Amino acid sequence: MHKEPIEEIKVFPQKEKTWLKQGVLKKKEKEYITAEELLIKKQEQGLDVVEKVFDRRGPQVRVMTSLENLNAEEKQEEEKSSPIQHNIRLIVAWAKLDMKKIMWDLRKERETIVTLQKEKEKLKDDATRQKKQLGSMEEMVYVVERLTKESLLGTLTLESVSMSFEDLQRQYLDEYKLFGLAIIASSFALPLLSRVFQGWDPLQNPLHGLNVMSVWKDLLKGNEISYTQLFMEAVFPAVRISATNTMQARDPQPLLCFLDSWEQLVPHSALQTILDNIVMPKLASAVDSWDPRRETIPIHSWVHPWLPLLGQKLQTLHHTIRNRLENVLHSWHPIDMSAYYILSPWKTVFDPTSWKQTMVRYIIPKLLAVMHEFQVNPADQKLDQFYWVRTWASAIPTHHMLRIMDVCFNKWLQVLYQWLYSKPDFQQVINWYLGWKDLIPPQLLSNEHVRYWLNIGLNMMNQAAEGLEVVHPGFRENIKTHSEPQAAKGQQPGSGGVGTVDMSLKELIGVYAQDNDLLFMPIVGRMKDGHQVFRFGNISVIIDSLNQKLFAQTEHRWSLVTLEQLVNLDKGWVLRRG
Repeated sequence: MHKEPIEEIKVFPQKEKTWLKQGVLKKKEKEYITAEELLIKKQEQGLDVVEKVFDRRGPQVRVMTSLENLNAEEKQEEEKSSPIQHNIRLIVAWAKLDMKKIMWDLRKERETIVTLQKEKEKLKDDATRQKKQLGSMEEMVYVVERLTKESLLGTLTLESVSMSFEDLQRQYLDEYKLFGLAIIASSFALPLLSRVFQGWDPLQNPLHGLNVMSVWKDLLKGNEISYTQLFMEAVFPAVRISATNTMQARDPQPLLCFLDSWEQLVPHSALQTILDNIVMPKLASAVDSWDPRRETIPIHSWVHPWLPLLGQKLQTLHHTIRNRLENVLHSWHPIDMSAYYILSPWKTVFDPTSWKQTMVRYIIPKLLAVMHEFQVNPADQKLDQFYWVRTWASAIPTHHMLRIMDVCFNKWLQVLYQWLYSKPDFQQVINWYLGWKDLIPPQLLSNEHVRYWLNIGLNMMNQAAEGLEVVHPGFRENIKTHSEPQAAKGQQPGSGGVGTVDMSLKELIGVYAQDNDLLFMPIVGRMKDGHQVFRFGNISVIIDSLNQKLFAQTEHRWSLVTLEQLVNLDKGWVLRRG
């Protein structure tokens, strides 16, 4: 026979006891059924009921297998209980409720006591603070009344005002800020400061009143609004009048000296007012009337000093300045060096694109023309044209300057070739070579392209000293091979082409000497064990090409050395001679 799962049945009394209806608090209504009703319901459903019941009504759970005697014990207790026992149980139940309520009220009262104690302490602290503030206020009122009397009598001084408020600030800082005494201090100081700066010319006497305002700057620290208002009403009128009436755009130093001296005291808003409403209009007017042909004062000398203060605002003037300069450069000749001194300070100020355009359009073509006219003549060298060009090396972009120097080096190598072909005095050739090397600006001398040119000349000199046939450099073809392809690719000369060719030990030594600005060439007529003796700076060396070894003469013997040791030997020789 199929059995249903065992169910846990909660059993409740069959009916409420009549004497429990009074005084019982109603709970949220739920649907309850009695054990008999549950039994009848199960029987109507035709199901077998497992008579296992859990009685949870007492302090302990009872397990029962039948519902018949479920309430038997309770009924017996009811029958046995008397009205007196019922009343006692009722009284006990009410007593328990009363005790719970009393405990709840007691806990609330204790919490109330703690809260009131905290409130008491807070009120006590507030009273102490207010008492202190009251004492502070009485002292402040006394000081303000005293200063007011002195003001009415005309005996009030800036020193007494500043000292009084300094004392108040030091003793009652919180109250000083709370009650806004900075504003009251400013009201006392304003008429006195106005008299101090009345008739003052800050461009003539920039240090006047500086210490006085420093005191008030510190006194009003933390209240920038009050200080700014005090400055604008007491100091700024004199600055505005002097700058407007006496400042000259071409002589910025007086106003700059004032601004530098007062840097920590001039409020930002006041500074911007001076720059925007006084300085910029004067500069714009001066630039509009500027004529480079007639001016004796370079424009950068009176515009650039304002760069730290005006910065990007000056760019509105750059277009006018550049146009005026370019108009003059149409008729300029490189012999006039004033163009360089006027233009070069603007290299880092103009934007790079505008600067490059100016150089390419107006300067580089004329320098190229001069260099084409320049003649290299060891017997009677005229260097004026070379100096005109060299001056611009720091202003012109490097790759453009190298184009100009190519013209010079073409002529230079041609003359060197002809001179070596005529069997010259090699010491004269060396001196001539070193002289030209010294003429090249440092920023160009360190360039690989220029070093390549110098190496060509040095190789020609070495060939002549060794009695070999001097190879004609093939000037234009050589340059096209080594420089133009690299320039087209954006490479530095020496980064490819000639730099990638395998070099002999002799060539490697020559390059190393060049890198260290030392002369490397054969000593004519001097041999050692069948090897040509070379001069490396001030040291005599021989090269064993077969064994790839380098020997240097140290004192009275020849020693095997490295290139680094060779450079150190030369430095030591120079120090000993010095």
